[in-house]
Amino acid sequence: MALRKILIGLTLAAAAGFAAATLPGQLAQAQAPKPAAAPAAAAPAAKPTCKLHGKNCCDPAVAAHLPKDAIYKACGESDATFLGEDGSKDTCKYVFKVQGEKEEDTFVQVYSPAQKEVPSEPNDPFFSWKKVGKVFVTEKAKSPKAAPMMVNSTGLWLPAKGYFVSVNASTKVCSKAEAKKLAPSMK
Repeated sequence: MALRKILIGLTLAAAAGFAAATLPGQLAQAQAPKPAAAPAAAAPAAKPTCKLHGKNCCDPAVAAHLPKDAIYKACGESDATFLGEDGSKDTCKYVFKVQGEKEEDTFVQVYSPAQKEVPSEPNDPFFSWKKVGKVFVTEKAKSPKAAPMMVNSTGLWLPAKGYFVSVNASTKVCSKAEAKKLAPSMK
């Protein structure tokens, strides 16, 4: 008799458990399906606020470290030769049209990453730097392999609190003398 009561109790407990597990699913199926939301009209793509030469406009915070107008003034460029900008997280690349040159070789690039500890001068194994005012300028290559880079671009480097600004100016856009004129415009 005791065994029979135990078996009946277990059967009832199992039935109650099964009902508790399946009943919410059956109730959910019994409810009327919600009507589908009307498809949202495709929002028109936001027009860029810059003249694009890549996927993204430059971040205004990065572009502020060396404004495009400063490049125009120092390097003799203008809206007529400006092809556009290409921006990413910490970088802003201004691209210019130079007769007879490839677009990928005619740029002024600004790089300004946040950094906890900024060295007081560039620590570069490839180039020696000379301080001109508050900015460091690439002076000469330290190895024969780095020499072609010196011919094709001029580097500028400005230390600041919590970040630094590095500029790589193609010599096809800015001669070395013109690039040095960019230095006072760096922030």
